[in-house]
This record gives sequence, C-alpha cells and structure tokens, in this order.
Amino acid sequence: MSLASNIPSPKRFYDVVRVGPGEAGHEILLDGKPVRTPASAVLALPSRTLARGIASEWEAQGEKIEPESMPLTKRAYTAIDQVRARTRDVAGEIVSYAASDLLCYRAENPKGLAELQTVHWDPVLDWAGSEFGAKFETGAGISHIAQSDASLAKIRAAFEIHEFFELTPLHSMTTLTGSALLVLAYAHGRLNADEIWAAAHVEEDWQISRWGEDGEATARRAARRAELSADARFLSLLRS
Repeated sequence: MSLASNIPSPKRFYDVVRVGPGEAGHEILLDGKPVRTPASAVLALPSRTLARGIASEWEAQGEKIEPESMPLTKRAYTAIDQVRARTRDVAGEIVSYAASDLLCYRAENPKGLAELQTVHWDPVLDWAGSEFGAKFETGAGISHIAQSDASLAKIRAAFEIHEFFELTPLHSMTTLTGSALLVLAYAHGRLNADEIWAAAHVEEDWQISRWGEDGEATARRAARRAELSADARFLSLLRS
C-alpha cells in the first residue's frame, strides 16, 4: 500500500480554506466546496484537530499546489481511498511483519551491537508477552524463525481494533521500521516516535558510529525519518 499523492490540481484554484461540519465528519472546504480525494470521496475527518492540520496545509500553498508539502492530506487520502475498504487486509499486512519481526533477529557479533539490540528490543518483546500474551522467539543470524500462530493471532487482534484512519499511519510506520512490534508499542504509548526510530536503526547507527555516514544513504534516511514523523503527527492529531 502506498500513500496517495495525487492532489486535484497543480495550480491553486481557491482563496479561502476552512473546516466545516459534514455528514461524514469535519470537511475541508475550499471557497465553500468540500475537497475530494483522488477517488472522488469527500475528504472528511473524524477529528477536528486533524482537519485543522490538513486545512493548514491547503492554506500554505502558493500559486501551485505542491503535494509533497501536504503529508497529512496524503495520509487522509490513503485512509479514505485505500484503507477504508480493506482494513482487515491492511491489519494482516502489518502482522506479516510480526511473522519475521526485526526484533527477533539478533547479531552474535560484534558484542557491542548485540548488547544494544538487547537493550532496545528485549523490553518490547517482554511487553508484548505480558500485555497480549504473545511470545516471540529470537535467534542469531538471518535464517527464518517460526513464530506461533497463537502469538501472531494476538498481535493481529491488537491491530484490528484500530479503525482505518489509525491503521494508515501504523501501516506506514511498520514498513519504515520493519517491526510490527515496535509500532504496536508506539500505538499503545509505550514508546515515542524517536524511540521506535532508534530501536529500528540500532545496526545502522552502529555502523555509522564505526565507519561514518554516506551522503546518499543519509539523504534516504532523512526522507524516511520525515515520513515517520508525518505518520506520528497524523496519529497525534487524529487522537487529539
């Protein structure tokens, strides 16, 4: 699933942006007319705070509409057009990461890296076990580690309670971190966005500390970090 990026027009075609009530929620109104998604659904949000955040993106546009400057709008489009009709499938995609979760694959050497993985990852695995009764096996190397169907079913149930607006950033965060368990901990307030980012990049940070940074890799990493920050902001505004 990719975040929708189509904005209706390359040129700004409106003057006044406001949030107004609608049948499906808080609508974004451009000169009194509701914004529509690429699939022609009305852009209506369950949270007025999120709606105001999206409205501010439209207000900030200049002569042309720049889709990449509208991360909240893109996520709302994705939620409405792509996730709403297939919430169970999207939850299943998240859980597929749990079946081979980043936190379960450990380094044996160097010792310092292995210790960092233990510090960042074991508390999350322990929490998943105590909170949901989901026990995950860990091992060294890259060979597949089979996880129990019972544990995966419990993680799936934990994600399926989220409606489609919440599942959208949670799915994105999972693809960015490679860990459904880190994202579940974030969704439940156990970790913040900085903490799940750090936990997901333990090995990469270890390598950077030893060998330095590569310019292109740093740019790609910054772009991914910006995406995760946008996911976190979307979810925060949604829950406000």
